[in-house]
Amino acid sequence: MILFGYSRSGLVGSALMLVALALAVVMPVAAQKKPATKGELLPTGMEITPTAARGSVFQPLNPGLPEMPGLTVDHPIATAISPDGGTLLVLTSGFNRVLDAKGHGVPVLASEYVFVFDISKPDISKPDITKPQPVQKQALKIPNTHSGLAWAPDGLRFYVSGGSDDNIWIFEQAGGKWAKSGEAIALGHKAGLGRPANMDGVVLPIRPMTAELAVAPSGKRLLVVNYQNDSVSLIDTTARKVISELDLRPGLNDPAKKGVPGGEYPFGVAFLGEDRAYVSSLRDREIVALDLKSTPKITGRIKTAGQPGRLLLNRAGTLLFAAADNNDTVVVVDTSKDRVLAEIKTTAPAAVWPNRAGFKGSNPNSLALSPDEKTLYVTNGGSNSVAVIRLDHDPDDSQVIGLIPTAWYPTSVSVSKDGKRLYVANGKSNAGPNPRGCRNTFSIAADDSPCSAAQQYILQLEKGGLTVVPRPSPAELHALTLQVARNDHFNVPARAADAEVFKFLRSKIHHVIYVVKENRSYDQVLGDLKKGNGDPALTLFPEAMSPNHHDLARRFVTLDNLFASGEVSGDGWNWSTAARATDVVERSIPMSYARRGMNYDVEGMNRGINPAAESAYDRRTEGLVHAEDQLPGNADLAAPDSADGEAGAGYLWDAVLRSRLSLRNYGFFLDLGRYAPGANSKPDVPLLHDPAATKTQVAFATRKSLTAVTDPYFRGFDMYLADFWRYREWEREFDQYVRDRNLPAMELVRLPHDHFGGFKDAIDKVNTVETQMADNDYALGLLVEKIAHSPFAADTLIFVIEDDAQNGPDHVDAHRTISYVIGPYVKKGAVVSKRFSTLSMLRTIEEVLGIQPLGMNDALQPPMTEVFSKSEAAWSYTAKVPAVLRSTELPLPPAAANPGEAAAAIPPAHNAGYWTEQTAGFDFSSEDRLDSERFNQVLWKGLKGEEEPYPTERSGEDMSKGRGRFLRGR
Repeated sequence: MILFGYSRSGLVGSALMLVALALAVVMPVAAQKKPATKGELLPTGMEITPTAARGSVFQPLNPGLPEMPGLTVDHPIATAISPDGGTLLVLTSGFNRVLDAKGHGVPVLASEYVFVFDISKPDISKPDITKPQPVQKQALKIPNTHSGLAWAPDGLRFYVSGGSDDNIWIFEQAGGKWAKSGEAIALGHKAGLGRPANMDGVVLPIRPMTAELAVAPSGKRLLVVNYQNDSVSLIDTTARKVISELDLRPGLNDPAKKGVPGGEYPFGVAFLGEDRAYVSSLRDREIVALDLKSTPKITGRIKTAGQPGRLLLNRAGTLLFAAADNNDTVVVVDTSKDRVLAEIKTTAPAAVWPNRAGFKGSNPNSLALSPDEKTLYVTNGGSNSVAVIRLDHDPDDSQVIGLIPTAWYPTSVSVSKDGKRLYVANGKSNAGPNPRGCRNTFSIAADDSPCSAAQQYILQLEKGGLTVVPRPSPAELHALTLQVARNDHFNVPARAADAEVFKFLRSKIHHVIYVVKENRSYDQVLGDLKKGNGDPALTLFPEAMSPNHHDLARRFVTLDNLFASGEVSGDGWNWSTAARATDVVERSIPMSYARRGMNYDVEGMNRGINPAAESAYDRRTEGLVHAEDQLPGNADLAAPDSADGEAGAGYLWDAVLRSRLSLRNYGFFLDLGRYAPGANSKPDVPLLHDPAATKTQVAFATRKSLTAVTDPYFRGFDMYLADFWRYREWEREFDQYVRDRNLPAMELVRLPHDHFGGFKDAIDKVNTVETQMADNDYALGLLVEKIAHSPFAADTLIFVIEDDAQNGPDHVDAHRTISYVIGPYVKKGAVVSKRFSTLSMLRTIEEVLGIQPLGMNDALQPPMTEVFSKSEAAWSYTAKVPAVLRSTELPLPPAAANPGEAAAAIPPAHNAGYWTEQTAGFDFSSEDRLDSERFNQVLWKGLKGEEEPYPTERSGEDMSKGRGRFLRGR
C-alpha cells in the first residue's frame, strides 16, 4: 500500500508504506481476519469506534438534575482513582451551560461537576455483568474548575481546583456521602497577567486560573499551578491556607534574566517526595524543577521538544513522564540529574504508520502507569486512541506497541488497581442536527420560547463520556491497533485518479486564493437553493440577500455535504489554517466560550499581547507590571509545530513559504485589539475607507512569518467596516500584480462581515444584518469577478469556506457549512454530495500547490478530486449587487447595470436602532466575544419575526430528492 501524499516535493508521495506486508509479519492471523468495526464519521474526516475493544462499555455523564433529568455534560478532563482503588472521580471542565426546561437562565445549570463512581465491583443490576460498569454514586457541583483533581494519600479527602474562581475545594465524606468541607481555600490573586480588555470603556482584567494540583506524600502540603499568573502556590492542608507563592518567570527570580522567557502558562505538576516538585510550562516548553524544603525556589529548567502538559512520576520517583503535545511524544526525565532521557512517540507503531515525514496531530494529553510499571498508557486526543507503550529498562528503547480506539477526543486515562481495566474520559461527540439553533444560554431574563429551551448550540450538543476498557490481550491489541489505523486512515492507499487529476492541475494552476468567512451554516444561507440537500425553512439569508453565494453555488459545484472541522471560531481558525487544533486549544476554547475565565488565546494573541511584535509599544505591554517579563519572546501558546519540529510553524502560510512560493496575506491573524477603543474612546488605528492613500497601517500580524507578507492596509476583523472596502484594498494590490504579472502563488483573504455586529457605529449605513450579509456577499462576488476578467483567470483557483458553522441552524449537522471551489477546471452546475471537511479543502489546496501537508490530519485525507474536470477550462463571472445595499452609502454601480435587482429587493426588516437595542452589551471587537447563542436568537427573531415557529426536528433527512416539495413548504 502507498500512503497518498503530495506530489511536487515527493517527501511522502514517493515513500512506500508497506502496511499490509508489515502487519502480516507482526499480527496474528486471527487478528488479521477480524472484521472491521463500523465507525462513526467525525467532522475531521476521521472515524471513531469507542467500544471496539471486547467487553468495553461507554456511558455518558448525567448529573441527575431534577430540573433536567436527561441532561448529559461535556468535556470531562480529568480522572483519578482513590488510593484503595475503589472510587473513581471524573472532573468536567468545558462549556456546560444550559437553560432550564422553560428557557430560563438558571445558574444551577451552569456548573461543572465531579462525578463519583464506585469501581470496587461490577454493577450487577446490568444484564451483562461480564462488562463491569462503574456505579455512579454522586455528581458534585463546582461553579468553575480547570483540570486540577487529586486524592489525599489516605483517601479521606480529595482536592479540586476552582479555575477562574482562584480557589481550591476540599471534599470529605460525611454520612457516606462526599461533600465540600468548609469554604474553598482562596489563592488571593486580584487578576491574571496580561493586557486587560476594554469593552465600551469598561476595563476587564484577565482572570486568574488554577490548573493542575498535587498533594505531597504526607498529605500536609498541596502545590497548585496558577495558569494565568505564571506561578505556583504552596498550601498547608491542615491550616487550609497559602504558605507561599513562587513566580516561575526567570526575570522575577534573577534580575539578570529580565526579559528571558520561562515558566509561562504553567499547567502540570508533580511532587517528588516531600521537598521536590516539577511544573510544566506550556508556552516555554520546559519543566521547571523546584526545591520546596524551606523557601520554595527554582533549581533547574528542563527544556523539551513540544509542550509538556500533564506530569507523572513512577513510584520510586526516579523517572518523570510528561505528555508533550505538539511533538506527539512522552518525554522521560531522569530525576536524579534533571535531564531528558528519552522521547517516546505516541502516534502509532511504526509497522502501522511509519510517519517518516514526522506529521504532528495526535495530541498526547494524559498518562497512567500499569501497577507493575511496565506499561504506560497515553491518551492521544487528536487521533482518538490510547497508546499502549512498553517501557524498557533503557527508556530510549521504550515504544508504542499498540493502540486502543476511543470516543472523540480522549482527555484522561486511569488504570484500575489490579491493572485489568482502563477508565478513559473523552471530551466531545458528534453534534448532529440543530434546526432550533438559536440558544440563549447566558441570559438570566425570562424567555419561554421553545427555541431557547432547545439547547442546540454546538457546544451544548457535543457531549463527553466515560469508557471502561478491559485490558486487551496481545492478539486483541493487534486487532484494535488495526482498527485505529482504519479510523485514522493510516493504511488507506493512494487513488490513481487523484494523482492524475492533480498532476494535470499543477501543470495548469499557478495561483490559489483562499477566502475564509465567519460562522454560517449551509441551511442558513443555501437552504433555499433549488438543488442540493438544503432546508428552506431554516434559511435566514435567501437569494435576494445573498445572490452571489447562490449564483456561485449554481454555476460551479454545489457542495452540500462539507463539514467545518472546528466548532467555533476559537478552534475553527486553527483548523482552517493549520488542519488541527493543539491540545491547549481543545481544552481552553469551550471554557472561554462559556465565560469561565479562560482567555481567547488563539490567532496569535496571548493574554491580549501580540508576541510577534518586538517593542513594548507594538506588543502593547506598556504600563503592565513587570512589562519586560510579560510573555517575552515570540512564542505563541496555541501555534502548531511543523512536521520537522519547528515551533509554531505548522500553519498553511508556513508550508507555502517553506516551499519557496510567493504569498500575500489579507486579514489572517492580526492584532484586533488595535481596533477596540482605548482610554480615549478611540481605536489605535483610525477607521478609513482607503488607508493606503495616507499610508496608515491598519494591519499588524501576530505571527512573525506573516509580518513581511501581510498587506498593512487591509483591515482585519472589524464589524464597523464593510467588506466592500476590504475588497477595494485587495483590488488595489491585485491591479498592481496584473500590471507586473506577478500575482503570488497563494493569497489568504479574510471577508468577515457575515459575522455581523457593531450596528450602532458601523460606517456607510451598513448597519443591519441584511446589509452586512449583502455586503459580504457582494465583496465575494466582486473578488471572483475581478479574477474572472483578469489575465490570471486561466491559472487561478478560488477556495471559499466558513471558519465554522456555529451561528446557524442546520438540519443535517451543526458543523455543516457553505463552501466553494471556483475557477478553471471546476465542474459546472454539478452537485457533489460526497462527505468533505475543512481538511479536505486544505488537502486539495496543498495538492494544487504541491506543498507539504500541515500535519497528520490533512496528510491522511483524500483531496476533493470529485469537484474537478479537465474539460471545464472556460469560466467567467459577473458580480450581482444585492438590492438591499441600495439603502447604504456604499459607492455602487447604477441599478441599470444589475438586471433583476429591483425584483429581488427585500427591504430591511428593522433599522440600525433595532439591531443596536437587541445587541446591547455585545462585544463585537473580535469574533465570538459576544454571546453567540443569544445573538443567534436575535437573528432569528429579527429576520423571521416574533411569531415564526421553528421547524420540527428532521434528524438529517435528505432533502435533495423531491426538492420542489420542500421549497413549497411541503
